[in-house]
Amino acid sequence: MNNKFTTYLLYAIGEIILVVVGILIAISIDDWNESKNERAQEQIILRQLKVEYQKNLEQLEQKMVMRNEMLEAATRLLQFKDEPPSAKKDSLLLCMSSLMRDPTFDPIQNDLIASGNLRLIRNDTLRQMLANWTSDILQVQEVEKQWQEVRTGIVIPGYLKMGILRDLTDQLWKDGYTPVEALDGTISIQHRIYPSKNGLTANEILENEELEGIASLAITFCQIGNIQSRALRDRIISIDQLITSGIDK
Repeated sequence: MNNKFTTYLLYAIGEIILVVVGILIAISIDDWNESKNERAQEQIILRQLKVEYQKNLEQLEQKMVMRNEMLEAATRLLQFKDEPPSAKKDSLLLCMSSLMRDPTFDPIQNDLIASGNLRLIRNDTLRQMLANWTSDILQVQEVEKQWQEVRTGIVIPGYLKMGILRDLTDQLWKDGYTPVEALDGTISIQHRIYPSKNGLTANEILENEELEGIASLAITFCQIGNIQSRALRDRIISIDQLITSGIDK
């Protein structure tokens, strides 16, 4: 009886061991499959992010070009103000029209955080930078919003008060114009409304006290906007490099 009991006990223990081993093997296989699926998902996400951040970089640099053009225009306006005889009305109006532009960065936003897929990114540095992306964007957009308020509340009303918007609009479009931010940079739009018969001369425009303040404000906000944009540009480049290093060749 003792021998039979020992035999049954050993048999039972063996069965238990086999079951446990089977369970552990099954769990290992499931974990391996899940890890494999997650890596495949990560590759899909990284390739998508690669495209998105390259487009974001392209758009951001476009806005920086716009601000640089505005900076040049505002600086020329101040030079015209200091040396009125050097100012030609056509050049003056083109510079003034540049200050009505509204460079705003509107990047592609991913839903990694909301979807919970951010955890699939194995690179800790990349994961952290992606998590901070929304906050980084806001720092650029805050400056842009402030310029929008200046543009809407000071620049355009100032031009209206001067009575030069018709001349300014005609000068901008008469020979054809394509904004830097245009989706199709090959299209040049030409339109004539002809200048006002009683339009101001270049000297009369430069006598307006508001013009100097408008140009100075434009310089300040464009410089601050580009400072923030350059910092964001560096982060986009770093993100892109980390993305590239994580994509399987």
